Amino acid sequence: MRIIIIGTAYPYRGGLAAYNERLAQQLLSEGHDTEILTFTLQYPGFLFPGKTQYTNGPAPEKVKITRVINSINPFNWIKTGLKIRQEKPDILLIKYWHPFMSPCFGTVASIAKKNKTTRIICIFDNVIPHEKSTIDRLLTKYFTGKIDGAVVMSWSVGDDLKKFRTEIPVIYNPHPLYDNYGSIMSREKALKILNLAPEYSYLLFFGFIRAYKGLDLLLEAFADKKLKAMKLKLIIAGEFYENDQPYRTLIEKLDIGNDVIFYDRFIKENEIPAFFSAADLVVQPYRSATQSGVTQIAYHFEKPMLVTDVGGLSEIVPHGKCGYVVKPEPQAIADAIEDLYINGRKVHLTKGATEEKAKFTWDKLTESIKLIYNEITR
Repeated sequence: MRIIIIGTAYPYRGGLAAYNERLAQQLLSEGHDTEILTFTLQYPGFLFPGKTQYTNGPAPEKVKITRVINSINPFNWIKTGLKIRQEKPDILLIKYWHPFMSPCFGTVASIAKKNKTTRIICIFDNVIPHEKSTIDRLLTKYFTGKIDGAVVMSWSVGDDLKKFRTEIPVIYNPHPLYDNYGSIMSREKALKILNLAPEYSYLLFFGFIRAYKGLDLLLEAFADKKLKAMKLKLIIAGEFYENDQPYRTLIEKLDIGNDVIFYDRFIKENEIPAFFSAADLVVQPYRSATQSGVTQIAYHFEKPMLVTDVGGLSEIVPHGKCGYVVKPEPQAIADAIEDLYINGRKVHLTKGATEEKAKFTWDKLTESIKLIYNEITR
């Protein structure tokens, strides 16, 4: 088939770009004529909370990426939609994550599908965003009205989609592995790269930092007396997408400054193996969630996880097999961390993560996309 993906890709950075690029590589490997149309402008600078939207790494291999989309220019949306309509791809795949993109993506899709050939399939990260605003529902309604089918990566996102569309084919397919971030390395090598002392055990909080990710809950848990008596360190690796001062004040108040190691910046792809290989446990203490790319990086590196029982996280991490599912409360988080070490669960949970990762392959996602397409066109 001829497939066009629209969304974030090189030279933009981050998980959205990595997802689209890896999906394109999988489709190409299966013989589909695939390309990505990405942004000339993704966000105006004042709307982007990080330091830069761009990567300084290399472009992905063998993937055609063309920068054509301006997220805030309606004339550009019309031009892009006409371009796709003329090219008549079988599928226009849209990776959707926020209502800000609804006018752009919805208009492009609406114009493109008028050729009566192209089917619009959306892969939803979220239908309703973590941080809501009053206009979100109207924007989401506009976009979802233009699609022909959808892939959701958690049942909770599927439930959200039903609030807008119930008559289109929808398939649940968990987020595939981020297997494009390098190989597992020895703990010793990882600690040496990060200049960390081998006599300590390390927990990892990874990814950009916003209130809904619950880092403050983890910090409060880490101050638990039982954990402070262990030789534990917490690695926080990621860029702040909000004011970092409340977290630093909390660390000072809890007197855990010597136990927390900050890498408060965007972590480059070639740095990721060291962070995950150094850690015993990847902790995601989220207050709200749908699914998480961090979970799929952890699976790739065969790491046990601690997640909170919110959104779709518990669907992906079976409690007791490859990690812990706990309430989003400091005490529950602290108790699970204590259990990992006191009861020697690391080997068992690592084995479980290694077994579970086999479920999250990219060919299963492409098969879901093809099933949706077949249902739409039959």
